[in-house]
Amino acid sequence: MTVWFVFAVPFVVMFFALFMERVESRLRHVAVQEDEVEELLENARPDEVRALYGHGIGRALEMFRLRRRGGTKPRRTKVRA
Repeated sequence: MTVWFVFAVPFVVMFFALFMERVESRLRHVAVQEDEVEELLENARPDEVRALYGHGIGRALEMFRLRRRGGTKPRRTKVRA
């Protein structure tokens, strides 16, 4: 019984480490960088602040990145009657 335990534990630990590496690599691509958040908070426009409040950091950073790249997003126009 001890022999099986001696051989099984290193394999279990190795597979767990490989699994956690895959999880970490996926999270690394999704995670928000600290410098991006600082830049957003320093240079945010009103629509980005509304997105931060209403939809969270993901949507606000998406709008901020789009603005930095020079992309344009359709703006809502108010119709006056």
